[in-house]
Amino acid sequence: MSQAFDGQFLDRCLERVRALEPLGVEGRICSAVGPVLEAVGIHARLGSVCRVDPERPGRPFAAEVVGFRDGRFVLMPLEAQAGVEPGAKVRPVHRAETAPAGDTCLGRVLDGLGRPLDGGLPLDAAQTTPLGRAPEPALGRRRVERPLDLGIRAINGLLTAGEGTRLGVFAGSGVGKSTLLGQIARHTRADVNVVGLIGERGREVREFVERDLGPALARSVVVVAT
Repeated sequence: MSQAFDGQFLDRCLERVRALEPLGVEGRICSAVGPVLEAVGIHARLGSVCRVDPERPGRPFAAEVVGFRDGRFVLMPLEAQAGVEPGAKVRPVHRAETAPAGDTCLGRVLDGLGRPLDGGLPLDAAQTTPLGRAPEPALGRRRVERPLDLGIRAINGLLTAGEGTRLGVFAGSGVGKSTLLGQIARHTRADVNVVGLIGERGREVREFVERDLGPALARSVVVVAT
């Protein structure tokens, strides 16, 4: 009985310790030019993520350290910012620079920070991949030897794609780039699609996911940064 009690007590202590927020240094916003912010009083490395808390009513947002200038840290917001003024609090976020990965991401719509936008359950934190992985050596990469069926006869016949190649789709506004992308995602013989809607109009994201992507969402991961 004593051992069981001690074990439960230790488990509760461990849970409380894990829930504690580590002690960190807090800085302040000292300058803002457009979306670019400058902060002093923090200690962070290039690529680190910081949390900015406006003093007046406003939602906290994440910002990335993109440079240093005259003893100041240059920050680029990763989310919509509002209510920022001189003196707003800045605090480095003590977490690993990782992104969610694995089968748990299939069928999900995520934002640029890997957080669900589709109202679904949080992703499994155990399945992550580091953002700073070294690229595969140039001579260690597989040669482009096999064609990739995109499911669109005009492209297969006139602009045949190979496994490992890149294709650029350039066109004016409203002529069907997103529609073509959805067709490729639906019909390509690929196990997984990763679709990045970077700079897409906010009103068109749902239309793309539901109409253009459709049933292919089940084997796709959509990353949205409007």
